[in-house]
Amino acid sequence: MRVLGMNSGTACDGIDLALCEFKQVERNENGTGTLSLKVIAYDEVPHDIKLKQRILSMINKKSGDLAEITQLNFLVGKAFADAIRQFLDKNGLTNDDIDVIAPHGITMWHQVDDDSEVKSTWQNGESSVIVKETGRTVVNDMRVADMVYGGQGAPLTSFLDVVLCAEEGRTRAYQNLGGISNTTFVSMKNGIITAFAFDQGPSNVLIDRAVRHYTGGQQQFDKDGQMASRGKVNTELLQELLQNPYYKKQLPKTTGRELFSDSYADEVIKRCEELNMSPDDVVATITQLTIDTVVQSYHDFMPEPVEEIFVHGGGGFNPVVMEGIRKGLPNTKVTLLTKEEYGLPASCKEAAMFALIGHECIHGRPGQIPSCTGASQYTVLGKITPGSNYHELIRKIAQEPVQSFDRTVKLVIEK
Repeated sequence: MRVLGMNSGTACDGIDLALCEFKQVERNENGTGTLSLKVIAYDEVPHDIKLKQRILSMINKKSGDLAEITQLNFLVGKAFADAIRQFLDKNGLTNDDIDVIAPHGITMWHQVDDDSEVKSTWQNGESSVIVKETGRTVVNDMRVADMVYGGQGAPLTSFLDVVLCAEEGRTRAYQNLGGISNTTFVSMKNGIITAFAFDQGPSNVLIDRAVRHYTGGQQQFDKDGQMASRGKVNTELLQELLQNPYYKKQLPKTTGRELFSDSYADEVIKRCEELNMSPDDVVATITQLTIDTVVQSYHDFMPEPVEEIFVHGGGGFNPVVMEGIRKGLPNTKVTLLTKEEYGLPASCKEAAMFALIGHECIHGRPGQIPSCTGASQYTVLGKITPGSNYHELIRKIAQEPVQSFDRTVKLVIEK
């Protein structure tokens, strides 16, 4: 079965796409099974800058009128459908090469505070628009079921990390440095897997805002850490920023622009300017905040020393961040995630992860790891919007040896 996974992260830079082919390799009597995954094609399509500004404006205001909310939901769905068309044209593919589309959409709000009435989340991007434009069946809204069972609804990449990377005798972490930093800890001893995951704090989201502020929008991020490397860290202000209660909050936990928004970044920038700090010093200090929160989380929350940390996400290409993490964790090997190590190109990891979750949803199998999200049980993630191929899809699944309570526990990469 071929599933097109799609993701647009916290930084809201563009839409990542990965067309993945899945095959059932093994199914055990207890219902656990092994899948193979082959990446057919992957790419990124940038967001329209005006649409991006409208999305971020609503997120930063933490409110919006009903007309704008509903309009954006449909417009983002159309943006995802347009990205699919561009992706297919570029790779010489058609809609018929896809069985299921699994778009994450864009997270507008993720409410997991301890004092919230209920945990809740909203990813916009209307699935019916994608069905109309492509004719394919869509699986979306992949976080809510985990949250209904008490989970954080994140980090969902932990599912892919665990089923793909658990290896006897190894203790590793898979570190994402996207808009928000998060990590998955995976250890296997005597066949028993220990795994958990959590968001550590802001990674690129504050740095990017500061760079846009000081360059008038001419630069979107600190390329090669140039500003940070020229600047000097204000250690006193850094210690002040590190007092945010989130960093010491116990697991499970997740965060996003609800806490570390552009408005929060603007408050930090204003504080820096009151201290007469240069733009380079501001970026250097915020970059050190990213480094310190990542490093400290490994000291605070890991049950045992981590042998290796594999880094992916845009922050992995910032040499200042990478060198800072290495200095902070001198006894741990810290490297960029490579296809050779992981089996998948780092740039398509999250899109491939949503493809996997979409595949599991269609087959009625869980798409998360409770110890990683904090949920009380395994559960299927996603909601299905049938396309014109839905009956054909169901007939195909009916021919497979799928039973209730099946669960995928291992994923192998097909070259």
